[in-house]
Order: sequence, then C-alpha cells, then structure tokens
Amino acid sequence: MQRVELAPNIYWVGAVDWDVREFHGYGTPRGSSYNSYLIVDEKVAVVDGVRSGFGPEMVRRVRGCCGQAVDYLIVNHVEPDHSGSLPWLVAELKPGKVVTSKRGKEALEMHYGAEAAAWDYLIVGTGDDLGLGAYTLSFLEAPMLHWPESMFTYVKEPHVLLPNDAFGQHLAGSRRFADENDMNVVMEEAVTYFANILMPFSGQIIKQIQKVVDLGLQIDVIGPSHGMIWRRREDIDAIIEAYLAWSRFEAKPRICLIYDTMWHSTEKMAAAISDGANQEGVETTILRLSSTPLAECVRLVQESRCFLVGSPTLNNGMFPTVGEFLTYLKGLRPKNRLAGAFGSYGWAGGATREIDATLRAMNLEVLPPIDFRFVPTEENLAACEEYGREAARRVKAWA
Repeated sequence: MQRVELAPNIYWVGAVDWDVREFHGYGTPRGSSYNSYLIVDEKVAVVDGVRSGFGPEMVRRVRGCCGQAVDYLIVNHVEPDHSGSLPWLVAELKPGKVVTSKRGKEALEMHYGAEAAAWDYLIVGTGDDLGLGAYTLSFLEAPMLHWPESMFTYVKEPHVLLPNDAFGQHLAGSRRFADENDMNVVMEEAVTYFANILMPFSGQIIKQIQKVVDLGLQIDVIGPSHGMIWRRREDIDAIIEAYLAWSRFEAKPRICLIYDTMWHSTEKMAAAISDGANQEGVETTILRLSSTPLAECVRLVQESRCFLVGSPTLNNGMFPTVGEFLTYLKGLRPKNRLAGAFGSYGWAGGATREIDATLRAMNLEVLPPIDFRFVPTEENLAACEEYGREAARRVKAWA
C-alpha cells in the first residue's frame, strides 16, 4: 500500500471514497476520504477510524507501515463516517485502550451498545497528555465542532494537529497533501464543507482557535479527517485565517441570486436584478435551484455579502425547491447578510411574503420584497434593475 508520511513515523492510513455523492444532505460531487493516522513509537497509536466498509483498506495501510501491536485507538469524534468501522477495527487491531473523551465514551456506547461498553477505555480531556515514547499526544476537547464529544489530538514534538472535522473538505484524490492538488479546488471544497457543516458553530470555532492560540501550539501539519492534509506554512496560515473570516461571516461585496421558475417570469426578474447590480459594479451569480445542488447555493451564501431568493407562487406559497433551500439554510443560521425576496405570481401572490418572513425570522437585514403578476413588463424589469442597483449600493456601503 502507498505510504504517506506527515512527519517522521506519522502516517496517513485512511481510505478514499471515490463514489460517495451525498453527505449530511448535500452533494459531494468530488467524493471524499476518511482520514486516519498512525503514530509509530515505543507505543503505537491510531487516531480515528473510517466509515463502515472501509476498515480492511485502513488495516492494510496500518500493517503496511507498522508490524507492532496497536496500543491506543483514539476516537476524536463518534459520527459514523469516523466510527462506523470501530467495532470491526477493535476486533481486528486489538488495541490496548480506546482513548476518547467522557462524552465520547457515552456516545460510543449509545451507538454500538454492549460491544462498545466492553472496550477498555482511557478517558481524556483538555490538557491531558499521553506519552508514546519520543512523541507525546495532547488532547483538546472541541464540543460542538460539530458534535458534543468532538476533540482534537495534537502530537507535540512534530507539531501535528489532528482536529477531526475541522479544516477538512469532501474531496477524493490519490495525492494526500493540499499542495499536491489544485489549491483553487481544495479551497472551494473547504468553504463548501464549512458552509454546509460548520456554519452553525461559527462562535465555537472562533473560541476553539483562540484556545489553540492561548495554549501556544505551534502547528506545522494539520491532518483533518476528510480531504487533503495541510503541510505548507502558507497553506496552514491561509486555512486558519479563512476559518476565522468565515466564522465572522465576512464576505466579498457580491450578490448571489438563488431562484426557481415555472414559465421563466422569475428567471427574467433574476436577470434584470443582476443587470442592475452589475451597473453599480457589484459582481453577481445566478443559481437556479432545480439545476444547482444545495451545497453550492449555501457556499455562495457564505461567500457573498447579499443573497436574494426568487420564486414563482404555487398554491399560494413558495415553489417546492425554494422551500427546501430555505429550510436547509435556516438550520445553518447565516448571519451578517443582506437578503431579499423576488418573484412572480398569477391569480394571487404568496411566495415572496413567505420568503420575506423566513428571511426575517433568520434575523438578517432584509430588503422589501418585489413581485409582479404574470410575465414582467419592460416597466417591471426596469423596477427589477433598480432593485438590483439598490441591493448593490447597500452591499458597497456595508460596514
């Protein structure tokens, strides 16, 4: 098997999932990986497992890098994409101890019942160390990043941070390091991952990064549990700075229009609004929900200072794809955004009122909605252009 070394005697021993196309309700068109790490010292530690079915691939890598018995199997996070193979791995690798947090042990027993209850545990918390020989592991609990039991494992001497679901991407590849890949793709997948999984926990992320700073941890490698590993200084600094910016809901002065349409009336409105914003020098992106994955729409919300939601009225309410998008977005709890509603209707309206109410319930700054009956006239489209210009002016003036 391919040997991937992060630092002397620290190896990636995970699995690549080329076929997965859905995760947490959003699309993963580039696949993913389940990253596990092996630390070979006087004592041997494996950090994190893999999804159910990928255990044999992981074990082949472990045995290809190390002929010693595994002393510690460390569980940073119990979600099944990391722990699904654990019952099989424990039986196969026969670790001396399963190392996790108090909440981690509780979660493992809730997921895997009596089998997990019988494992021999070593419970750790923030500030606890575990000596392996030349290397020392230090643990940092990270509750709600993004489950209550989540924690980071830090290998002190080579300055390697293994933060499980932080700093990851759903991205398959035969090259394991970020700098070996197209960095535009890596960062696009990193922000997509953040927006669709970690956005609701932005406050905790800022606090967790501050904890790392307060502890004075030097970080020379970041090994997340999905996607590519960060090892270049400039890339490590860039992803940490990006996480801070995304967590503060900083964004470019850009507008994304997210809509659906039945007979092209709302589509025409979207184009006119976009034209108006462009006249003010503000970049726009238009996404039709029926042909765009939710994950991409949410990524654009993360990266844009303003988003506008358009819908025709169907049965006195929103178009189903628009309702699905707003339900999904509401759970992610975006902040510090200008938003607005637009759309068309036939006999009676309703869609823009529902969209407007939903946006206001998210505590966003919301423009008054704009809608027109049936096919928009030239006068209507001129009003849409002005709506786009006003949105753009507000975006440019955003503090």
